[in-house]
Amino acid sequence: MEQEHPPLGKTLPFRTINDIAIHFRDKAVCIEYLTQLRWAGNVKCAHCGHDKVYELKGAYKGYKCAKCRKKFTAIKGTIFENSPIELSKWFMAIFILSTHRKGISSVQIARDIGVTQKTAWFMMQRVRYAFKMKSFESNEKIGKSTFDNKGNEVKAVVEVDETYIGGKVANMHKHKAEAIEKKGSSSKIGVIGAIERGGKVKLQPLKATDHENVIPFLVKSVHQGTKLMTDEHVAYNTMNRVYEHQTIKHMLKEYVRGEVHTNTIENFWSLLKRGVYGTYHFISPKHVHQYLEEFAFRFNSRELTEAQRFDKLISLSNYKITYKVLTYEPKETQANA
Repeated sequence: MEQEHPPLGKTLPFRTINDIAIHFRDKAVCIEYLTQLRWAGNVKCAHCGHDKVYELKGAYKGYKCAKCRKKFTAIKGTIFENSPIELSKWFMAIFILSTHRKGISSVQIARDIGVTQKTAWFMMQRVRYAFKMKSFESNEKIGKSTFDNKGNEVKAVVEVDETYIGGKVANMHKHKAEAIEKKGSSSKIGVIGAIERGGKVKLQPLKATDHENVIPFLVKSVHQGTKLMTDEHVAYNTMNRVYEHQTIKHMLKEYVRGEVHTNTIENFWSLLKRGVYGTYHFISPKHVHQYLEEFAFRFNSRELTEAQRFDKLISLSNYKITYKVLTYEPKETQANA
């Protein structure tokens, strides 16, 4: 007797990759699940966004827009569009990516779902690209004040710090070391992060950790008036104009002074670097933002269950990118290499 699927529209009790493989073995179930997460019963045209559509009952299992007259399914405009890979394998790969705290290599995903390493890499880069696009479109800031039972304002505490990821040139393969030397660039990639204690983290790669790059990130990411904790880096010198800024002096071997410290963001850097060096080994500057968004997503959804995190990740899939665009390098970059 065929197993009944739990009703869609509510989080399903997924805990293991086996649960995903069993539940989504049928393509129709995958599309119905994606339809529910994408439109929650109010289907809109994937081409023009019009809200009046007709459900097609014939051989084409999908919808037709009353305005532009085009046909579509829930796959249209998502990372799954035009992919020859079965949706069941896509869902398994996404579940695996969402549950590994330090990330997982494309080699391992390829083995787990039965595709080539190149295919697995492209699949995961599509997912990471969706992370990045969602982040760019979001105006959400961290560090918003709350109020206690007596109506008193309780200001959030946000820690900000910068770090560098990337290996030493001396340890790199000869052709990579020569390419870096020819470009005159650094082997390290600068990254800035802001983390709210008990809350979310925001990350961004930086060309340089100076005022011109640090201030725009903070203004975009952190609410004004927040308690801001940083080290003594000169780029933060003017932060007291916008935030309640306090500094911890690492140069003087000072690491905690009451509530003033940057230990939370330092712990996150430790997790990020273990994932980069231990799992991915190397991240190119072209794709670094996608990887940062992957780690930020897992951290920010740490209190969700595996099933809830999977739901959220699938719901962010309304972005697509081709392999050509993903791997494209400008001619001047190729010439310098």
